[in-house]
Amino acid sequence: MQPLLAGNALFALAAAVLWGGSDFSGGMGVKSAGGGVRAALRVVLLSHVCSFIVLIVLARLRGDVAPHGALLAWGIVAGLSGGLALTAFYIALSRGAMGASAAVSGLLAAAMPSALTLWRQGTPGALPLLGFGAAAIAIWLIAGGPASGSSSEAQSAGTRQTMALAMFAGLGFGFYVISLKMANPAGVIWPMASARIGSLSICSLALLGLRLRPAQPDEARARLNHTAVVWTLTTALLDTSGNLLFVAATRAGRLDVAAVLAALYPASTILLAAFVLGEWPTRRQALGMAAAAVAVALIAL
Repeated sequence: MQPLLAGNALFALAAAVLWGGSDFSGGMGVKSAGGGVRAALRVVLLSHVCSFIVLIVLARLRGDVAPHGALLAWGIVAGLSGGLALTAFYIALSRGAMGASAAVSGLLAAAMPSALTLWRQGTPGALPLLGFGAAAIAIWLIAGGPASGSSSEAQSAGTRQTMALAMFAGLGFGFYVISLKMANPAGVIWPMASARIGSLSICSLALLGLRLRPAQPDEARARLNHTAVVWTLTTALLDTSGNLLFVAATRAGRLDVAAVLAALYPASTILLAAFVLGEWPTRRQALGMAAAAVAVALIAL
């Protein structure tokens, strides 16, 4: 195994673990804050404000030079797409089964950068390609929840809305990953700090726009209580750490390898949901986790 690829895979897998924990705590934070768009925006804003402060302090302590020009622009663009995607994703997580929402978004988030890298750099080899296929199967299997015998029309509509939000989030995450890759010549910390500028801007404008219209019944209850704040601060810690590891992974090797391995984050979301909420994985999801292990071995080799 080449050392560069080993670091690429290791950083991406560590990012996946932390991202999965961040998604779980973010979804719990939105649910604790009352659910809905306003609650999601408030969780994202508080999380990213804390993250931005820590990143700026770290960058100043390290003496890193702030980016400008195209590198700064790519970082801000990453934040714009990531902020909207994360808001949609947290709403989806707070509405339905966490595993399904996380897996759908993860599959799309991996597909976009993988397709771009394959087009620009060619294939990474037979074994990694097999690993990409195994990872896609794993994510899809993990998405499977318990089958419901019958559901009302309202429940079906709610499920469709939740999946639409998860798909929108996945596309946004895919563009976020690509933009971060374009910004990574600026280092590890500054691309994330500039991304936070974009996400804070777009989420602040969205929340301000919501204040100009009457609140919906679920939005009227939205507030950051103590429990929601604790979940949000946990989200900030895990999300920031995961993002820094992912930027390191993109600097250490191919974007498609980093994106596919990091997209396995739904596994840790499901495990946390199992231990904390009692939402134990189905046989199909367990098979998906086994397929994920196979995918990791093939890609790392």
